[in-house]
Formats: sequence, structure tokens, C-alpha cells
Amino acid sequence: MAKTMQPQELIDSAVVDPTGTKLGKVGTVYLADATHQPEWITVKTGLFGSKESFVPLSGAHADQDGVHVRVDKDAVSEAPRIEADGHLSQEESARLYRHYGLPMPRTSPDGRMDDRAQGRGTQGKGTGRGDTGRGKAGMDAGTGKSGQDTEHTMTRSEERLNVGTEQVETGHVRLRKYVVTEEQQVTVPVSHEEVRIEREPITGASGGKAEIAEDEQEVVLHAEKPVVSKETVAVERARLKTETVTEDQTVSGKVRKEQFEVTDDEGKHRKS
Repeated sequence: MAKTMQPQELIDSAVVDPTGTKLGKVGTVYLADATHQPEWITVKTGLFGSKESFVPLSGAHADQDGVHVRVDKDAVSEAPRIEADGHLSQEESARLYRHYGLPMPRTSPDGRMDDRAQGRGTQGKGTGRGDTGRGKAGMDAGTGKSGQDTEHTMTRSEERLNVGTEQVETGHVRLRKYVVTEEQQVTVPVSHEEVRIEREPITGASGGKAEIAEDEQEVVLHAEKPVVSKETVAVERARLKTETVTEDQTVSGKVRKEQFEVTDDEGKHRKS
């Protein structure tokens, strides 16, 4: 890196790729066994930082907005899934070197990296000797007793689906009110006055002297009629609420895996 940084200064720093995309935050810092300098970091990715991916610090620099690395987001997301358990094994480091296109570290006879390869060794969080990868085409070679017996090992890898959930916006719901006009019919009782003639006989003793003449009397009649008026009253209150409904969904994806095949001199193949 441009300047030497202490591991505790890197923890929880933002990690930014060459395009300016933030990859996540630093979870763990791994040191080179030979130089004891930060060489790898794990970046917390995925929902709520549930995943950690190894990212090389080769060529990286730090400034106020975080650690700027030289690998992009796609390379980090496709990096081999390795448990950040405190130290990288020989096979794990070899897989990371191949994935990021980094040269395998050179080692001196005593197992430590020489000056030309410092900063490219396998890392671990604590002290102690780390593993270094050697060999070709992803094969790790170790010598047996007296240098005569040779054991060849190869690591088989496979992809696994990591499924989680994230909250996304799916739409908007609005509550509004509008005015409609409708016809209403209401029956109301009304009353009115009518004229009727009541007759009673007049006897001779009570009638007195009568004369024949024209006469006229006027009576005022009354009637009720419907009167319509309107008033506005509150009749109902509505509110929008959200509730969480849990349902099962099935997701699928294609994963790749490596298989072993042994071929003898006669061209016969045997898979396992």
C-alpha cells in the first residue's frame, strides 16, 4: 500500500474498487508471515454483511473515504468462498492467487519469502508460520522421507448457492377520497287543512227573526310542505397500515463443481 497501516486502522473501513463502487467494509485483516504487513482483507458483503470475501491489498491505497483496491466488484463477488478462520491453508491461498491472477509466492529454503516476493505471501491473523503454495496447474507437491517418495495432491472445489433475503421496494399505495352525487328519496308525512261544513238545526225559540240576503265568509287554510336542507357530517375514518406476510419462495441457480479423473498410459479414464 502507499503507506504502512496498522491492522486496527483498516477494520471497518470502506473498500472501494477502481470504478468507485463500494464493495463493503473490512472485516478481518490478514498479515504476511514474512513481513507481518497487511496483505489480504476480508470484505463484508451480502445482506447485512453476512458474507466475507478475500481481497488482495497489493497495489491498494487508503484515503479518507476508505481503502481503494485494484480489483473490481465482479472479481470479488466471484472469489472462492473461504472461511475467515484466522489463517489460510496452502490450498486456500493457491485458489486465491489463481483467481486474482497473482503470481504464486517464491520461498527461500527456510520456508520464508525472499525479498523479491515480499508482500505476496499467504496471510494469517496471528503469529506463526503460514503455508505457501508451490507447483503447477493448481497441484501442490510435498516431498516424503529421504526425498524419494513423492505425494501429489490436488484440491477439488465446487460452487454452492448462498441464499438470503433483502428488502426491496415493490410499489406505492395511496389513500384518497373523491365526491360522487347520488339521488336519495325520503318519505316524510305532511298535513294540510280542508274545509267541511258542519250543520246544526235552528229551532224557533233560538233562531229569532231571519231575513233572506247574500253573505260571505272567508277561512284561511294551512298545509305543510317538505323542506329540504343539507349538512355535512363525519361518518367514517380510514387509515393505511402495512403488515408483513411471510411466504415460501423457491429459488434456483446453476453451480459448477470440479471432478477428478485419472488417465493411465493406455488412455483409460476413471472418474471419482
